[in-house]
Amino acid sequence: MNIARLRRLGRRLAELARASDGEDQPMPTPGEEAVFEDVLRHPGSSVGEIQSRTGFAQSHVSASVARMRERGILETGPDPADGRRTQVRVADVTMHRLFRRATTPVEEVVREAVPDPADADRAVALLKELESLLITDESHGQG
Repeated sequence: MNIARLRRLGRRLAELARASDGEDQPMPTPGEEAVFEDVLRHPGSSVGEIQSRTGFAQSHVSASVARMRERGILETGPDPADGRRTQVRVADVTMHRLFRRATTPVEEVVREAVPDPADADRAVALLKELESLLITDESHGQG
């Protein structure tokens, strides 16, 4: 396997994960994902705070927040302590989707993608092994 195939595999796994949501929304850009993850970890942040933590230009953060707000992923509102400041948070409907996704077993999705039951079982076992090897407390992909 080379890096190109690894990226292709990653995209395919992301497609399978999205298919399990039953959502028909466009895939977020890597920048939107980074902004979303920051908002998820720091609800009620301002665009400037998100910009500071992510390192993106403020215009990029603002545009990402606006696009995700239009799609119903994020919500914005005035800061109760300072009405001039806008706070960003994950929309309730998005939080429900995240919870549903986090509690959905992968077996069903894999069985739809890999019709042969023996191959599907092997794919699930391999995914579980990869998870144990690659997703650690120290890894970037905590979750």
